Amino acid sequence: MANLLIGDIHGCYDEFMRLLEKAKFSSSDTLWLTGDLVARGPKSLDVLRFVKHNANQIRLVLGNHDLHLLSIYANITQAKKKDNLEELIRATDLDELMNWLRKQPLVQIDESLKLIMTHAGISPQWDLETLKKCANDLNAMLSSDSYILFLDKMYGNFPDEWQPELQGLDRLRYIANALTRMRFCYEDGRLDFYYKKSPEQAPSKLKPWFLLPSKISNEYSIAFGHWAALNGKGTPENIYALDTGCCWGGKLTCLRFEDRKYFKKKNIEIKTR
Repeated sequence: MANLLIGDIHGCYDEFMRLLEKAKFSSSDTLWLTGDLVARGPKSLDVLRFVKHNANQIRLVLGNHDLHLLSIYANITQAKKKDNLEELIRATDLDELMNWLRKQPLVQIDESLKLIMTHAGISPQWDLETLKKCANDLNAMLSSDSYILFLDKMYGNFPDEWQPELQGLDRLRYIANALTRMRFCYEDGRLDFYYKKSPEQAPSKLKPWFLLPSKISNEYSIAFGHWAALNGKGTPENIYALDTGCCWGGKLTCLRFEDRKYFKKKNIEIKTR
């Protein structure tokens, strides 16, 4: 009865299946998926169908590419060639898949394991209750009949600072950005979306979100994806970066949480940026 935490799949279905085999995934195990199920890799449709079909064994969170897919489906933006989503967009079960996808959570918390998972991380300006409430509020909007109203205003880098007084679409945009796009923050906790490389090369005024003082108790472990440039390195002991760039020719990574053992599967077809 293992908990297997897997980084961003990005449509790399074959590597995903081989990784599950390598980790000896069984019907008694639970998969935790860090989001960005789709885009870049060649088989986003197969990934979505597998995850939806096995939903009773899977705890997932939405990533920025998953939200982008929903905006494409809603005709708010256009797919780019590099998204590699043509097969998915033409699928006969697209409506069913998208209605399922938009109802998935933005955060997973297991109190018995003391484990939290989001796609990008947790805003340094949030405590645990704020995290829960914010994630639930965005999930409620995406699950509602009004979800297109949010997707239409989703894109943008502001507000970049959390204020409890934030309301409406500005509030929801901050929540989405913190949970699905964040990498670096200023020392006062404001979010930065312009610098995306490794921390070693970052301007001195910017820090990875996980190196700023946290309002989340350190009794919790935190798992996240999104940041392939980290290659799983450079985080504090109880924080796990699981995106290791499979869709860029890197590896798909799985962490078995019980004994902290890693399993990795290299991209079958090497890609370049």
